[in-house]
Amino acid sequence: MNRTSPDIDIAILIPCHNEEAAVPLVIRSFRKELPNAAIYVYDNDSTDGTAAVAAEAGAVVYTESQKGKGHVVRRMFSDIEAEIYVLVDGDDTYDSSSVDSMIETLLHERCDMVNGRRITDKSEAYRFGHQFGNRLLGSMVNWIFGRRCLDILSGYRVFSRRFVKSFPALSTGFEIETELTVHALSLNIPIAEVDTPYKDRPEESVSKLNTYRDGIRILWTIFILTKEERPFFFYSIAFSLLAALSFALGIPVALEFLDTGLVPRFPTAILSASIMVLAFLCLATGLILDSVARGRRESKRLHYLSLTWLGRGRRESDSERK
Repeated sequence: MNRTSPDIDIAILIPCHNEEAAVPLVIRSFRKELPNAAIYVYDNDSTDGTAAVAAEAGAVVYTESQKGKGHVVRRMFSDIEAEIYVLVDGDDTYDSSSVDSMIETLLHERCDMVNGRRITDKSEAYRFGHQFGNRLLGSMVNWIFGRRCLDILSGYRVFSRRFVKSFPALSTGFEIETELTVHALSLNIPIAEVDTPYKDRPEESVSKLNTYRDGIRILWTIFILTKEERPFFFYSIAFSLLAALSFALGIPVALEFLDTGLVPRFPTAILSASIMVLAFLCLATGLILDSVARGRRESKRLHYLSLTWLGRGRRESDSERK
């Protein structure tokens, strides 16, 4: 069976901000690979002719006035109905020929997300700062939530309807990719990763990603998601740091008391005890919030399971799985 046959409803979602030079190339290349798919371009308050050239190239064009990729993805996931969703940036850096393999993987392995892992030897396409930041942030996410996705910041992904309609999409900017990954890891959703070539932008196209500003925002998102999804882990770190500080301050005072029977540094003793109280408050907070987070995960998991995999009651037959 042809996995990308016309009976599968596929939507290609392309978020864009000032991509007049690149988005027609993206539309034409994906139209060639998936001629029966619906292509949607969401113009994110562009000041150039992005919307006009996208419409001329054959895409259905909508506008999202709130700036930020997270706002656009949230609007896309809310508006568009399909069985399979392909999310790809409009800068023509991702290889459209990989989409069939990604969809094939999603269908064959019954995944809910297939991530396009970027492979390139072009320094301009994937600058060292971006590579280093991606590895650093990816290592943090994998350490906290489980090592199942190597390229957490990839803008090229394929989703099932079940994933899209159960995803809360709370981020506003480029940190949306981190939220997508953490959502999948936190709920233990079936995911896979497919290598895909990554290329230079067209000469007239300019990157909107700021290495330091967006890196800090992504780091902050990881911080918040860790607090929300893994509160015991988060507050255990706070407990450990405060307890270590309390011991560092209190042990010399305790040793001096055992040696002389006196407590000449009484303020230090009070400070050490107060910090230890705060440490145990953090531990207790982590235990309580961990129970709350578990209940939230169970609710999200049940909502996720209440949705059919590709929607419309579609189920794979035994012949389709072979």
